[in-house]
Amino acid sequence: MSMTSPGARLRQAMREEKPLQMPGAINAYAAMQAERAGFRALYVSGAGIANASYGLPDLGMTSLDNVCEDIRRISGATALPLLVDADTGWGAVFNVQRTVREFIRAGAAACHIEDQVQAKRCGHRPGKAVVPKADFADRIKAAVDGRIDPDFVIVARTDALAVEGIDSAIERALAAEEAGADVIFAEACTTLDEYARFVTTLKVPVLANLTEFGKTPYFTVDELRAVGIAMVIYPLSAFRAMAKAAEAVYAAIRNDGTQRNVVDRMQTRMELYDVLGYHDYERKIDQLFGAGSGE
Repeated sequence: MSMTSPGARLRQAMREEKPLQMPGAINAYAAMQAERAGFRALYVSGAGIANASYGLPDLGMTSLDNVCEDIRRISGATALPLLVDADTGWGAVFNVQRTVREFIRAGAAACHIEDQVQAKRCGHRPGKAVVPKADFADRIKAAVDGRIDPDFVIVARTDALAVEGIDSAIERALAAEEAGADVIFAEACTTLDEYARFVTTLKVPVLANLTEFGKTPYFTVDELRAVGIAMVIYPLSAFRAMAKAAEAVYAAIRNDGTQRNVVDRMQTRMELYDVLGYHDYERKIDQLFGAGSGE
């Protein structure tokens, strides 16, 4: 485990991998699987927490404590730095500052705070509304001021593109940059040219969200690198696949009266143990207490 802070580890990963791929991990085990796949950093989605941990839609119904609980679980299982969705920061200035402090204490490396109104919606759904640009800048100023680790990365997410157009979104990104944001999250871009406008206008790195079934096409890292994107998140890709697989297994057990026909789709017991390092735990018991120490 690195002795540097999660924020410092994220900044290092951003320097070493461009663009930095950050797949979504909805729980500790998923984070371990992503780490084994070779990723350098992970994303913890607010929608993922709402959907998977609480069975709720992504409509701002989960609390700061709910999110911090998942941060603690995930950061406890992996040394990879986590970018975590902080929605609108759970309130006004002091709430935003508290959010940042609590995220850092829970083990996050970064958070993103958006310019939607408090009753937020998914960034790729219709009916979004954004707060005035000055209020967004104030949220970012509060987040920056709330840092108890200077390396913690503050990401400012603007949802204005789909609501007010790209000129407004760029203006908001510039205001957030001025307020001290380390990264700009340009939500719901539909073309590489739109990303390029953010990149060429801003001094700070730009993040792309490649969620599925939304407004943004499935750009490759090579395409995004070509326009200068620094970070890419894939918030729910693995979760969507898990959910589809689970649906099929539940249906088979119910309809066939046996799991026999879907066993080939399952991770084996030994594969599970391999991810968990199960045998390392057994060896540790033997080392500490000796095999057959019950005598």
